[in-house]
Amino acid sequence: MGFGALKRLFAVALLASSLSQAGCEPEAKDATPERVVQEFIERMQRVHGDPHAARSAYELLWVEARRNLAERAKRASAVAGREIAPEEMLAPSHFSLAYPAKALSAHTDGDWSEVTVSGDANTQPHVIKCVREDGHWRVVLELPLLPPIQRRVDGGT
Repeated sequence: MGFGALKRLFAVALLASSLSQAGCEPEAKDATPERVVQEFIERMQRVHGDPHAARSAYELLWVEARRNLAERAKRASAVAGREIAPEEMLAPSHFSLAYPAKALSAHTDGDWSEVTVSGDANTQPHVIKCVREDGHWRVVLELPLLPPIQRRVDGGT
């Protein structure tokens, strides 16, 4: 076998290997609305005091929620006198389900989806909205708008 034939054989083997591995890779955490909701729930369950877990949950939120949390963190930092990261504004207890998620189903319309999270027969299903941003599904966390910062006319005296 000549050098050229050996090179082609190696290229074919390399291509076949990469294609077979691609089929075995796990689904991306944000490939579907159901998957991103499941991942968000799992990450939020790990947040309690862990800044890395909080950051990983924060990364699954849609851009509007991240902006809102960043502004909240900026205001909290000014009051606290120390830097507070946006992910520190997530309160795990606010997002915890009252039951373990047993089934997730999505109703998708374009770049928007509603994922229904169900537990056992005695629990009320919970609906979580998702949006596709830049090809990735994100959890829509709707936070109240922040009021404008009030400035006292007398300068606080």
